[in-house]
Amino acid sequence: MKKSLVALAALAVAGVASAQSSVTLFGVVDASISGYSATSRDLNGATFLNPFYVNKGSIKASRRELANSGYNSSRLGFRGTEDLGGGLAASFWLEAPITNDDGQGGVSTFARRSTVSLSGGFGEIRLGRDYSATFWNDTVFDPFGTNGVGTNLVFTASSSFAAFNGYGAAKSTLVNTPQITDVGGSNYTRTSNSVAYFLPPNLGGFYGQVQYSFSEKTKYSPGTATPDVANNSRTGRYVGGRFGYANGPLDIAAAYGSSTVGDQFYVGTTNKVNTFNLGASYDFGPVKLFGEVSRSKNKLDYETEPFLGGRPDIDLTGYLLGVTVPVGAGLIRASYSAVKYDENLAADPLNPFAAIPADKKANKLAIGYVHNLSKRTALYATIARVSNKNGAALTTGAGPAFVTTGGLTPKTATGYDFGIRHAF
Repeated sequence: MKKSLVALAALAVAGVASAQSSVTLFGVVDASISGYSATSRDLNGATFLNPFYVNKGSIKASRRELANSGYNSSRLGFRGTEDLGGGLAASFWLEAPITNDDGQGGVSTFARRSTVSLSGGFGEIRLGRDYSATFWNDTVFDPFGTNGVGTNLVFTASSSFAAFNGYGAAKSTLVNTPQITDVGGSNYTRTSNSVAYFLPPNLGGFYGQVQYSFSEKTKYSPGTATPDVANNSRTGRYVGGRFGYANGPLDIAAAYGSSTVGDQFYVGTTNKVNTFNLGASYDFGPVKLFGEVSRSKNKLDYETEPFLGGRPDIDLTGYLLGVTVPVGAGLIRASYSAVKYDENLAADPLNPFAAIPADKKANKLAIGYVHNLSKRTALYATIARVSNKNGAALTTGAGPAFVTTGGLTPKTATGYDFGIRHAF
């Protein structure tokens, strides 16, 4: 029996060697003690019609917890490549999110990435669930890598801005299942059911990709056979691309993507979010600078324009300025980001003298330090503060929501992470 097992093992090794294949197990375990708070204030006062109004002051909601992914996202993955000869290779990548703080969320889905690809001198064709083209600039040009309380507001606002308006007919029973990563509510960060093409890496520093994601909704002929269910005709479709140049200390890239986030077949409306962003970084050695500008437009297209006009577009603009400074075995990180919502509101025709609400705004300052104990293990600390204006309600991350009942208005949010990250 032992000889048979040894022979089988030898044959397996020989088969792997002859095919020149490799399979790698990798992962990150990141845990932090984190705290969050969100403070709302009553900005109202006594008026002529209500002279006895009593101001409620402020209400602060706060929470402390053992969290994960404060520096790098916790994950467990498998990737492999087979050399097919002639410069051609086949690859796979399966990467699962894990919640190591409680151990409940494990390898239940490969929601972070699940792709198979074919690459060669022509570039790479990649199929499956992967990062969207427009997300890359948010994370690559953020000193905090869109992780933890330091995550820039451009990403925070844009990802919520582009959430699906309902799920429609989902093909997966895992949508919105507790402790299982939801893959059906947004394709801003990652897109499912995608086909992507990547340029080859030997273009003198130029790189890029184009990407299309299927909505996977059923079409009916005639169209009148379509079930009267919202978001079951086009929602989930994504098309985008990103092109950049990286050479020495400079890296610069522009991206554009269009995501269908809602539709109503019989009403004749399609809701899309179109996003353009431009990011860059330059490494001077003693300091590395980061920057990004972004603009998203939430559009509601009508097959037949309503007589009184449709809902106006909602614009979201934002920018980020960041820096990292190496200090011995450590790294100082800091960023400032800001966003503004423009709902393009017009004067009320029934009350033309009424004031148009001011645009919602928010800004965020974050600073942190990472101390590398080795190439794989690091300690980190981050603190951040968000200031909201005119009704914006952005927080620093996974903390409690603002209390808005009784006329309270969101104002400031703070957060901190103190943790350890180990990679393998």
